[in-house]
Amino acid sequence: MNILDEQILENQRQLLRSWRIPIRQIGYDIGRKGLKDEEIIPLLLQLRKPTFFTLDFDFFESRFCHAKYAIVCMDVGKSETAVYIRRLLRHPDFDTVAKRMGKVIRLSSMRIGVWRLHSEDEVFIDWPL
Repeated sequence: MNILDEQILENQRQLLRSWRIPIRQIGYDIGRKGLKDEEIIPLLLQLRKPTFFTLDFDFFESRFCHAKYAIVCMDVGKSETAVYIRRLLRHPDFDTVAKRMGKVIRLSSMRIGVWRLHSEDEVFIDWPL
């Protein structure tokens, strides 16, 4: 299940849906509007293998790695989030739920940074050409 943070723009959500990417958004389809950061992790733990997409870098810490979910922090413009979500979901290292679980991922236009469960170092992965 792909979960969008509340601050992801409506047009980006609609674009993802037009591409037939299944998503739910906090405050619209799941949870409630104004959900605090500290309430998001308990929500993710209640869901079945969610990948949470956010623009909030407070979540990009190794301590948030958990086998039951993945977190993707996007360092891209608000109007580019749908494109980068689709790119990640098609990336050979992240194209299945199993490949994403247990990771906290940082997306930028240049590369992907990944914290993995039980790992002490961030790993960097290039975008395919």
